[in-house]
Amino acid sequence: MLGASVLLCGGFGLVSADAANAQTCNQPIYLTFDTGHMGVAPLIADVLQRHHVKVTFFAANEPTQEGDGSLGEHWAPWWKQRAAEGHSFASHTFDHVYWRADLPNGQWQMRPSAGDHKGESRAWTSAEYCAQLKQSNARLEHITGQKALPLFRAPGGKTSPSLLAAAKQCGFMHVGWADAGFLGDELPSDKYPNKMLLQKALKNIRSGDILMAHLGIWSRQDPWAPAVLEPLIEGLQAKGFCFATLQEHPQFKAWVK
Repeated sequence: MLGASVLLCGGFGLVSADAANAQTCNQPIYLTFDTGHMGVAPLIADVLQRHHVKVTFFAANEPTQEGDGSLGEHWAPWWKQRAAEGHSFASHTFDHVYWRADLPNGQWQMRPSAGDHKGESRAWTSAEYCAQLKQSNARLEHITGQKALPLFRAPGGKTSPSLLAAAKQCGFMHVGWADAGFLGDELPSDKYPNKMLLQKALKNIRSGDILMAHLGIWSRQDPWAPAVLEPLIEGLQAKGFCFATLQEHPQFKAWVK
């Protein structure tokens, strides 16, 4: 288990002693959460705090079970508290925008699943996409007072080489996840029950893996969190794994700095 969560000053806001000490751990793993309906967000936060686990949140302003969007005023205190606890934040595009296809002239067919143009497919320019990446981080920074990481995760992990290149030109590197790190919380619970997902993750996760789950999935009847999250953390810690944020990941550390 990681050490005490004393907060230290760093280039990207508050950095916990847990994250600083992760460099001394021989088996670091990187738990990340994308936004969702936020219904389980308070429960996830309780588990993370109880087990001294620091994570990276990829945030978009998605519809929620209550409130005005996952980056709206209703959830602002929740994000602010996560910053105080030493977690890291990055962009998930503000309107949760899906890449659909490459188009001529350096454009892409995109479809937001939130915002004023929800469900509409249309051509986007690199300037429009970069604005989406920056808007999410700007909102996070406004809420938390903490600088967000220059990283992003495309909704669904859907990208193309040209989209990734454009994002890099405006300062953002993309973050996917390991095969074993796909924790399955967005899969149907009748075919993929929590017990199965837990056993699979504990068996297959390896040092250095990036893990991915969500702050609530509308379609899953048997919620993944906290039912799987807590025993997963406990099981991984028992195996000697420790948790760090992506600013400590060797692939992204230099980019972040």
